[in-house]
Amino acid sequence: MGEAPAFFADSLLGDFPNGVDLKSEGHKTAICIGSKIYVIGGADHESTAVIGVQIFEKSSGEWINPTVLGTKPKVSNGHSAVLLNGDRILVIKGNSKSDGCFWFLEVGTPFIREQEKTHGNEVVAWSKGVLGNVEKPIVISGPSGVGKGTLISELMKEFPSMFGFSVSHTTRAPREKEQNGFHYHFSDRSVMEREIKDGKFLEFASVHGNLYGTSVEAVEVVADAGKRCILDIDVQGARSVRASSLDAIFIFISPPSFEELEKRLRARATETEEQIQKRLRNARAELEQGKSSGLFDHILVNDDLESCYENLKNILGLTEGVKTAHKTYPELVDLPVEHLVSKIDQKILINCGAGEYQKASDNMYVLDLSLLKGGAPGRTRGLNLFVTNPSTDRVNGDNQLS
Repeated sequence: MGEAPAFFADSLLGDFPNGVDLKSEGHKTAICIGSKIYVIGGADHESTAVIGVQIFEKSSGEWINPTVLGTKPKVSNGHSAVLLNGDRILVIKGNSKSDGCFWFLEVGTPFIREQEKTHGNEVVAWSKGVLGNVEKPIVISGPSGVGKGTLISELMKEFPSMFGFSVSHTTRAPREKEQNGFHYHFSDRSVMEREIKDGKFLEFASVHGNLYGTSVEAVEVVADAGKRCILDIDVQGARSVRASSLDAIFIFISPPSFEELEKRLRARATETEEQIQKRLRNARAELEQGKSSGLFDHILVNDDLESCYENLKNILGLTEGVKTAHKTYPELVDLPVEHLVSKIDQKILINCGAGEYQKASDNMYVLDLSLLKGGAPGRTRGLNLFVTNPSTDRVNGDNQLS
C-alpha cells in the first residue's frame, strides 16, 4: 500500500464514471478502468530513475503498489496516456525521440492475468513500443538426427545477413573459451529462477541439474538488429513458445520413417548404445507430439535434404536472388514535452507544441496502432507514425489519412 499523492486529494478521489477517464497534473496521469484508477508518473517506489505506477481501488479506498514487470521507462519531464481496449495503456513520453517515446502499460492482457496467478497480487507490465514491423521468428523442432541442424546451417550460409540465433541462458559454469553473451548468457540460478517466475523466458528446462532457456529479450535483440530469429528447440519448448506472446512460425522436421531415423543415428557412430536408445525413445515421443498436436504450422519430411531445404525456403518466402534483409528504418522525429493526444479508433492523434488553451500546431502526428504485435514481457511492434497538417489533411471515417 502507499500514500495518496497530494494532488489527488480533491481532483482524483471523487466520482469517476465506470469506463475511461483521464486526469493529469504535473508529471502524473490517472486513468480509470472500472473500479481501479491507474496512476502513472513520478518515480517508482523502488527507483527514482523509472516511471512509477500505483493503483487506487475505489471500492476499498486503498492504494496498491503492484508488481511491475518488463523494462521500465525512464522518468521524463512529462507524458500523456491513452487507454486502449481496456487492457493496456499507451504512454507517450514527452521530450523524446520517436524510437523511445512510446510505451505500453499492460493491465489486463492474458500475460498479466497469468502473472497475477503466479504472483498472487496485482501485476502490471511495461512493453516498449517499436515503430515498424519485423519478420516473424522461426521455431524449428524435430528429433535428434532428423537433419534440422544441417537445414539451419544451409539457411545461415545462403542468407548470412537475414537470420540470427538467440543466445540462450544457462546456470552452468562457462567452459574453457566460452564467452558470456556469445555462447550463452551465464546466469546465477536465483536470478534465472526469478526471471522465469516473472515471465521473461519463452521456454526453459532443467538438464543435469542446470537450467537452460530462451529469454524473450534474447529473441527481441535479434529482431532489433534487423534479423529474423531462429529458435532450434524441442517440442516441449515449442509448446511453451506457442503459449507466449511471441508471434512465430512453427516448423517440425520429420524423418521419412522411424527406421530411417534410427539408421541415421547409428551411422553417426558418435554415441553408445545406451545413448542411442535414449535418443530413440525421445524421438518417438517427439514424433507423436509433433505430428498430432496441431502445434506446428508446417511439417516437413526430410527424405531428401535438397528437396526439404527448398520446401523450407518456400515456407519462409525466400526467393532466389534474395540474400540480404531489407529493413526500412522509420525516420526519427522529436516529440516535445507539450503535446495533446486524442484517439480515433486505432489511431492516436498527437498535436505537438500546443498547450491546452493554445491553437493547434501546424503539424500533427498520427500513430497507427492497427497492426500491433507482441507485447509484454517483450516489445510491442507494428506501430506506424505519420505526419499530417490539420489544415489540409484529415482522418476520415474509415480511419485512413486522406
